[in-house]
Amino acid sequence: MNNRVDKPWGGRFSEPTDAFVEAFTASVTFDKRLYAHDIQGSIAHATMLAKVGVLSEEERAAIVAGLEAIQAEIEAGEFVWSIAREDVHMNIEARLIERIGEVGKKLHTGRSRNDQVATDIRLYLRDELSEILRELKRLAGALVDLAEQEADTIMPGFTHLQTAQPVTFGHHLLAWFEMLKRDHGRLTDCARRLNVLPLGAAALAGTSYPIDRAYTARLLGFDAVAENSLDAVSDRDFAIEFSAAAAILMMHLSRASEELVIWASAQFDFITLGDSFCTGSSIMPQKKNPDVPELIRGKTGRVNGHLMALLTLMKGQPLAYNKDNQEDKEPLFDTVDTLRASLRVFADMIPAISPKREQMRAAARSGFSTATDLADYLVRKGVPFRDAHEVVGRAVAFGVKEGRDLADMSLEELRQFSTQIEADVFDVLTLEGSVAARDHIGGTAPAQVRAAVGRARQWLTGGS
Repeated sequence: MNNRVDKPWGGRFSEPTDAFVEAFTASVTFDKRLYAHDIQGSIAHATMLAKVGVLSEEERAAIVAGLEAIQAEIEAGEFVWSIAREDVHMNIEARLIERIGEVGKKLHTGRSRNDQVATDIRLYLRDELSEILRELKRLAGALVDLAEQEADTIMPGFTHLQTAQPVTFGHHLLAWFEMLKRDHGRLTDCARRLNVLPLGAAALAGTSYPIDRAYTARLLGFDAVAENSLDAVSDRDFAIEFSAAAAILMMHLSRASEELVIWASAQFDFITLGDSFCTGSSIMPQKKNPDVPELIRGKTGRVNGHLMALLTLMKGQPLAYNKDNQEDKEPLFDTVDTLRASLRVFADMIPAISPKREQMRAAARSGFSTATDLADYLVRKGVPFRDAHEVVGRAVAFGVKEGRDLADMSLEELRQFSTQIEADVFDVLTLEGSVAARDHIGGTAPAQVRAAVGRARQWLTGGS
């Protein structure tokens, strides 16, 4: 190697890398978090090389022992990371050679940093997805617990943020659960598609060494090997797919957060958030700010931005690997960190929500939320729906003028709008009657909420 260019690739160069360029092009400051997966992949690669006879068993053992010692150094905080060594791969390889000598130089036989990093990222994301899916199910379980507790609690349901029809609070919480259930499916699909081994593609064309990629895949727990070397080193679909699923999940958390912020306001006063998830004001002593849901709402934009960054990163790249792909890691890492933290804090926060049942009920009574029930009642009496709609509209207008809800009107007052109205109308104008009438799968009736809770618990425990 040219002594003026102390790089593993320096034989081609006659001048050292500019110091600023060296720092600008290095990735070790952020990709060092891949160290465990890099070592995991290298141990599997060395084991495969020994199996096919490229390494002796003694060489394999020395490499594996050296890598395990390096991992211990890193985890003890004793490893010295060098920007001059560019990335996590070269830092570990250089340290391996320092520890075990010339045999360490044989580890890179039959591979490139291109297929090495593609493997590392897949191993990393596979592990992170397992943790994210666990946190997602923990949050889903907390929602199901609260939904069961609040199966009979009546609140206004909204469209256009205007009172629409009464629903149960448990039913509303289970809507959030259904969103998470779909998110779980998307992330599970993502995990399945990413579990393909790129290692063996080498720089872009494969390798002339007699490698056994299927054996390496088994060692690393991959379901299959990438079947095209060009695609294997340049594919980042799995990172984009994960980021897309993460953005949808964060959007769901943001929608729920928005509702929590609204409900916790003095104007709605539907819930109290636990003090542990709120902060105060430096100037207004009465304030209790819902910082956690507000931050999750804000961090959603951050995750959306990372998705756009990755899509933009890949859109103009010719095959195969390009240095652009170094820019895939920071958006991916931050998406992982943000999503996992958001799920964790949301799961912790749900049990700390205290519903204000009387305020919810009062709000449900104040917005003519049983108007549709009156229309349905008239239809059952033989009135065409459009005529029933007109009748109820006039009754609501009267209620607005008088400052009274439909259920507070007398039978005589209601009959001035339709003679089809009888005394039994009050069975449907009550809030309890309204929600109980929606007694079908997917409906808001308390009995249906409890049935949905049962199905949700079966899913949470792995049943169909």
